[in-house]
Amino acid sequence: MHLFNREKVTYINQQLTLLLHYLQVQDYRFTTISPVSHQLVNDRPANLIGKNLTDVFGWNRAFKLDNLDSDLRDLMFNAEILQEVHNGWKSLYRVSSLDNLLFYHSGFPTIENDAIFFGPDTYRFANALQKFLLQHDQIIQSAVDIGTGSGVGAALIARALPLTNVTALDINISALYLAHINFAAAGLQKISLLQSNLLNNVEGNFDLIVANPPYLLDESARVYRHGGGDSGAGLSLDIVDAALERLNANGTLLLYTGVAIINGLDAFLEAVTQKLEFAPVSYTYHEIDPDIFGEELVKDAYASVDRIAAVVLSVRKHAI
Repeated sequence: MHLFNREKVTYINQQLTLLLHYLQVQDYRFTTISPVSHQLVNDRPANLIGKNLTDVFGWNRAFKLDNLDSDLRDLMFNAEILQEVHNGWKSLYRVSSLDNLLFYHSGFPTIENDAIFFGPDTYRFANALQKFLLQHDQIIQSAVDIGTGSGVGAALIARALPLTNVTALDINISALYLAHINFAAAGLQKISLLQSNLLNNVEGNFDLIVANPPYLLDESARVYRHGGGDSGAGLSLDIVDAALERLNANGTLLLYTGVAIINGLDAFLEAVTQKLEFAPVSYTYHEIDPDIFGEELVKDAYASVDRIAAVVLSVRKHAI
C-alpha cells in the first residue's frame, strides 16, 4: 500500500509538470493582481463562467468541462486538480507567469492556513531580486530563499546563477510541494528543498539570503499572511537576526517586506537601525511602494496605522 501511494504521488507530480508544459506550449501568461481587485473582476456578470485558459488557471473561475480540449481535461483529471462546484468545475491551483516561468499557487480565494500566495508582492520582490542579481559584485556559491512559497526567489537565483547551490525553505509543507513541481517544470532540478522555520533546520552559512515573508496582522494567524510582532514586523525582524548570524563575509541579505507607517514613523526601520548600528555590515533601505493593502486599514489591528508601505532592505556583511 505504501509503495502504491508513493507511485501515485510520483504519477500526480508528473501530470502536474506536464500540465505546466502544456500551458507553456499554449503561450499561457497571467499576471496575478491583489485579492480585492481579483474579486472585483470576477464578480462582473460576464465573468461568472470561465471560457479560456486564463479564466481557468489565472482568474480561477468555474468552467464547463466541454470548454476544455480533451488533452487538457485528461491532464487536469490525472493531476487530481479538478474540483466540482455548484456551477461547473474549478482548478485546485492557479498558475501565474513571471518572465517566461510559470508557477502553481493556491486557488482563489486564499483562505486556508497553508495557502501559497502569489500576487503583486511577488512581482515587487522578483524585481528587487533580479536587479540585485544583475548588479551584484560578490561570489555567490550558496544561496537560500527563506519562506520560498511557490519558489519564485529560489527559481530566479538558480536561473541566473546555475552554478550556485540554492536552497528553498518554508515552514509550510504544501508550499514546498508546489515549489518542487514549479522547479521541475522549469528544468531547475538542482534546487534543494527543506521544511524549516527560518534557518533552524539548515546547516552552514550563505553568500546570499533572500526573503519575501508575510508581514500583515492576520486575525486568523494564517501562516502565509501573518507576520506577528508589532504591526506585523515580527517575522521580518527575525529574518534580519538570522541573516546576521548566517551570512558569510561579503554575503548579502535581500529582504522584501511590508511595514506599517504610524504617525509618519517607520518602526521597522527604527528596529533594523538599532540591530545593525554596531554590526559589521553596510545596508540600504528603500521604500518602493508607499501604499499597499489599503483595505487592511479598516481593521482594528490597523486603527493607528497611516499606511502600509513596501520596502527593500539590503544588508551586506563586511569581511573581517
